[in-house]
Parts: sequence; C-alpha cells; structure tokens
Amino acid sequence: MNFGILRVACASPKLIVGNCEYNVNEIIKIVKKADQKKVRLLALPELCITGYTCADLFLQQTLRKSALENLKKLARETAETEVLFTAGLPFEIRGILYNCSAFIHKGKILALIPKTFIPNYSEFYESRWFSSASEKLNGDLSLGDDFDEVCFGSNILLEDKNDLSIKIALEICEDLWVPQSPSLRHALNGATIIVNTSASNEVVGKADYRRLLVRAHSAKTITAYLYASAGRDESTTDLVFGAHNLISLNGTCVSEAEPFSDSEDSFICADLDMEKIVQERIRVRTFSENTKMATEDYSDYRIIPIELADNGFAHKSSSHTIGFDPSLKSASITEDKLLTSPAKHPFVPKEDSELFARCREVVEMQAEGLSKRLRHTLCKTAVIGLSGGLDSTLAILVTERAFEKCSLEKSGIVAVTMPGFGTTDRTYTNACALAKAIGATLKEIPISKAVLQHFKDIGQDKDVHDVTYENAQARERTQILMDIANQNGALVIGTGDLSELALGWCTYNADQMSMYGVNSSIPKTLVKHLVSYFAQLYENSNKKESADILRDILLTPVSPELLPPENGTISQKTEELVGPYELHDFFLYYMLRWGFSPKKIFFLAKNAFPQKNAEEILRWQNAFYRRFFSQQFKRSCMPDGAKVGTVNLSPRGDWRMPSDASAALWISELESLKEEL
Repeated sequence: MNFGILRVACASPKLIVGNCEYNVNEIIKIVKKADQKKVRLLALPELCITGYTCADLFLQQTLRKSALENLKKLARETAETEVLFTAGLPFEIRGILYNCSAFIHKGKILALIPKTFIPNYSEFYESRWFSSASEKLNGDLSLGDDFDEVCFGSNILLEDKNDLSIKIALEICEDLWVPQSPSLRHALNGATIIVNTSASNEVVGKADYRRLLVRAHSAKTITAYLYASAGRDESTTDLVFGAHNLISLNGTCVSEAEPFSDSEDSFICADLDMEKIVQERIRVRTFSENTKMATEDYSDYRIIPIELADNGFAHKSSSHTIGFDPSLKSASITEDKLLTSPAKHPFVPKEDSELFARCREVVEMQAEGLSKRLRHTLCKTAVIGLSGGLDSTLAILVTERAFEKCSLEKSGIVAVTMPGFGTTDRTYTNACALAKAIGATLKEIPISKAVLQHFKDIGQDKDVHDVTYENAQARERTQILMDIANQNGALVIGTGDLSELALGWCTYNADQMSMYGVNSSIPKTLVKHLVSYFAQLYENSNKKESADILRDILLTPVSPELLPPENGTISQKTEELVGPYELHDFFLYYMLRWGFSPKKIFFLAKNAFPQKNAEEILRWQNAFYRRFFSQQFKRSCMPDGAKVGTVNLSPRGDWRMPSDASAALWISELESLKEEL
C-alpha cells in the first residue's frame, strides 16, 4: 500500500438460493473483477455461498457439506489474485451450527468468524438454526484437503505485515445493530477496518437508518467500515433485499450502492486513506484512554499476519511500515490516480444545497461569537476598516447579522474607508456603496498625508516601495480604527482570514490585530462563498442593488492595495505574489487537519488539480511551508475569534507551535521531490 491508501470494495454477487456451486462461481467472478481493479480488500454478504434465505435447508447436511466444499473451491480458484475477501456460510462444529464468514487470501482460508448476535424478532428467526458466538470460541480448525490451522472465533484481527495501520476485523449484520457491537471491542483492540457481512432486508425507511448507523459507528470507532448486504437474488417469499452496500471512513460515506440498484452486483469501490484513521486516533486522546480500559478486559485476540500487495501509487508510506529503509531512494512519481480525486476545496461542500446550508451555519457561528462579545462589553458600536475587498466585506456583513441578534441600530456599525497610495476607484466605490446599503455610519479618512509625514519622520524615501512603504500604510489604518473605537467605546472588528494567518500575509500589529476577529477561522476559499451567500439573501429580499455590489466585489482581484495602481487598476495581486489560495488552503487542510507529510500532500494535490503541472504545485507548496513556519509569531498573539471549522490557528484553540521551530525537515522532503520531477 502506498501513501496509506488502501483500495477496498463491497459487492453483492448473483446467486441461486441453495445452489452453492453456482454461487461460488459468481463470487469468483467478483473476486477477479476486484483484482483487475487493484482492490485489496473485498467484502461480500452474509451467507453468500448458500444464500441467506435458505431457512430450514440450513438443517440439511447436504447443503452444509456443499457449502464447505465450495468454500475450499473458492479459495483454490482465487489463489492467483491479490484480493483479501470474505465469504459467508453455515458451519457446524461439535454439533453446533454457526453463521460464519470466512477470510480468504491467496488460496488460504485464514479464519472463520461466527456471528455474535442472532436476531429472533420481527421478520428474523435465525436462532431456529444458528447459535451465538458470544462465548469464547477461539481456536484452530482443520477443514481437510490441506486447509489446516484455520482460526475460528470472534476475537480475530488480520494485520498487514507491511503496514501496521491495517488491522481488519469482522462482524456480521445484527452485530452492528445492537447497543454494544463486537466492533467496539475490535476497534479498541486496534482494528482500523471493520467488515460487516450482512443480509439486511429492506422495509420503508430502513435504508436511511442503515446509512446513518454505518456512518455514526464509523465515526465513533474511528474506523473504516465496509458494509456488504445481500441482493435481489435472495428469496422473496417474505422479504426483499436491496444490496445496499456502504463504505464509510471516520463517519464520512465515501461510496454507496443505492438499494435496488440496476447494477447486477452492486459493486462499489473506494480508496481509503488509512493515515486518516491513525492520525485521528492520535489526535483524539479520549480514544486512547478508552483503549487502555478495553485492553485490560480483552487480551485474547488472535492476530493473523497477512501481506497485502501494493496499490501501485508512488512513494510507499513509511509511517507505519516494518523494514522501511530510509536510505533507499523512494519510487519515482507515477501517474496513478485515485478512484476519486480529493476535493480541490476541502473547506467547501461540493453540493450547492449543502453549500447554502453550510454558509448559513458558518455565518451564524461567526455572528454569535461577535454578539456575545458585544453583549459582554455592553458595546453598541463596532468599527471596521472597509476596503471594498472580500475579507472586510464578509466582516461587515457578519457584524450586521450580530447587530440584528443584539437588536442594535445598524448606524452603530462604523465603516471607515481609508484610501491610500494603492486604492482604486472600484474598491473605494464598492466600500462606500456597501456601507450605505447596510445602513452603517460611513467615515472617510484618507491616509496618504499622515503616511508621508511618517516617512519624513523616520527618513523613509516615498519612492522606495519596500516592506516599510507597505506596512506603514497598514499600521496607520489600524491606528485610526483603534482610536475611533476609543472615541466611541467600540470594538474594532478584525477582517483577516485563516489563509492569511497561515501564510503570515498580514502586517504585524496592523491588520493582524483587532479586538475581535470574526474571520479568523474562515479560509479564503470559503470567504467568497459566504459573500455569495449574502448576495443571494439580498436578492431573495428584493435588494438587487446590494446584491450587485457584492457580486462586483466577488469579481475584484484579491489585493492589499498598498502599491500605486497601474492605469487606475489594481497592480498588486496577492495570488501572483504568494500563490493561488486554492492550493494554499489545500496544503493547510491536509497538513493541520490530518498531519500528512509534504510528499503525500503533493500526491493528493496532483490528483485534485490535474490541470496544474507538478512543478507549479511543488513551487507553491514549498512557499507555503516556508511562510507557515516563519510567520508563527503573528499567530502566537492573534486576537480572540470563534472557532468555526475543523482547522483553526488560534494558540488558545487548535494550534500551538513554537515561533522559532525549524521548517528544515519539511523543506528537505519537498527538495527530494524536485529531483524526481
């Protein structure tokens, strides 16, 4: 496996109830199909060798004998594949019949795992035939015909020798639906993947509940959960089965076959990022505390070593690998693609319907944070530097919503426009128009004379457009805002966003500073969607003129406007200087949220941005790490601001980092990539 990526699948093979030979031939087709797709783990339904709906036929020795013989056939005829897969059958031991699922890999039957909880309510009456595996039944079996030392029991983990982040456990159908599932115990004893072989029939509303259950269980156990369910070829004497197959990772559904799909096998496939599970378990300390408690009670697990083949992606992950030699040059970069490319904008929902709801939720959190601060300080006035750019636009819109929450007059919002050397007519006009549309109190205070006087005082040549030239303007503006706030007993509302904080693209003790930062948890790629959300609200309220102002602001290039314009237009475009924000937000998300290595983030970025060449991605990734490490001192003393998303840079919240930490290790890894391009 490479980069912690494991390709998995679920399927519901065609079957004839009671015809084991036919069923196994169909399973063999599915296994070979999965092998062609480089699937390394395949989950198949409960009792798929016989069919789940055999009823009293399970008591027939003829059926049970055929099931066992065809299980062996299945192992033999898939020996040349690289797929680890499951197959379900009735299995008798010492006069007791169990509903079991087998793990098969490279011609070997590795384990038989019996079902723990046997349903006997409503449409289910399994205890007529099967016994529970709740008692401890761990041991080795011989199935004959060279199938010796087959592990039998419920406390079994399959562990990949090449990647210890892959620990696979299994539970069967009802085991998931009970209050204390076996998979809880499995996860606390190290399982990172839970396979559920199921025969869950369909009734109205059950698919929604099943989907919710799989997602919630995957989130709670911090696992990948593969749910493979019986399909339409089961008997319809009393029930129907929809082949509702699901794959979830850490609570997110990554692949799903809708019930009653027209696909003959409901085959679904996904690339699971196993490092997400490892990183999340390390981050969530309460999970490890539960692990300590669980391992004291459960010490009887059988570990079966397996060796899964590589998926073929470049750069084998070394984080959890045995025998990795760091002196060896890593594999050259390949063109292998993930089944589903990572989202270009991980902070932004893909679906429009979900995006609108997300924007509303984010805005309400931003506004609630500010309204609490207003109520606490008894402030009825807020001061904002309004530039006509995206960030200050979002800040004043959120402030307007906070004032509504506090039942305050909008005139208490003091919008200060401070034209300087780089201000263009477009941004100036939009700033003024927006303030008036909101009903804010507009103040215009030009800064050019004050800054020129400051240059004279410190001996700065006004024609030298260096960092002092730029930062002096930013600090002059902040001084004005702070003093106006003092005059009015007001709060200065910060406008800087999460992406700017990550890159340090802000002037220390200038736009870096405020009394409350409403945008401090909002990445740049989300800012524009939030402003667009407000534009839609204005349109819905028949405020077309206000909506048009916001839409023009959305089309304005991102710029601090600290350098003189060229022919009346913005000359200083941020993304030309520091790089595309969509790339930086991508790097930021995978570095902070998941702790991924630079090489892995580069690999993911290539998949997410196929239109960009590798050299461009690597150049801006290098710039990201250099800036991120060197600019921590600005984040160490950032103002208060409510956490909104899963990534935050506040030293009082998610991110604590020494301001003088070295970036050498990360940069070195990126430099090694340059040699391979």
